[in-house]
Amino acid sequence: MGTVVDDAASLEFHAFFERHYAELSRLAALLTGEPDAADDLAADALLALWHRWDRVRAADHPVAYARGVVANLARTRIRSAVRERRRITLFWSQREDRTENPDIPGTVDVQEALRRLPFRKRACVVLRHAFDLSEKDTALALGVSVGTVKSQTSKGMAELKRLLGTDEAPMRVHAGVLPTGGAGGRDR
Repeated sequence: MGTVVDDAASLEFHAFFERHYAELSRLAALLTGEPDAADDLAADALLALWHRWDRVRAADHPVAYARGVVANLARTRIRSAVRERRRITLFWSQREDRTENPDIPGTVDVQEALRRLPFRKRACVVLRHAFDLSEKDTALALGVSVGTVKSQTSKGMAELKRLLGTDEAPMRVHAGVLPTGGAGGRDR
């Protein structure tokens, strides 16, 4: 039987979950490029937060902490996928099965371009432009300096411009580009 403090913490966490689950799921989808896995990553992140809820709720920026957990889980998932692909490549033939269409750069959409960015650049671009976070909040979420956020966002947007084959980088990366599991995207 829980105490009043335990019940209060549980209610507080439930409210946090309801308020931020959809956002964390969209963040996971944009960072990994895997909308099907995004809900699982968001749920795993929230489970980890629940286990440390006393520490999280005492933090200056609990949402930034949560975003950082999602970013770390996404990074782990991406690294695992890269290792698995390398193992498969070593096991099978060395032939390249990439399907790229360099003759039609206009068909490369923002989702694919984001997937091709290195993780830190992708995370900075997504948090700054899809979630409209300040440089400071992005730095808090990723555990990096504001200068790193500025540099990686600038380089990421330049790389998106190059990948999309346009003269201008997209002004905004929409958080709703990858709606997940009923969370629905917000078009900005």
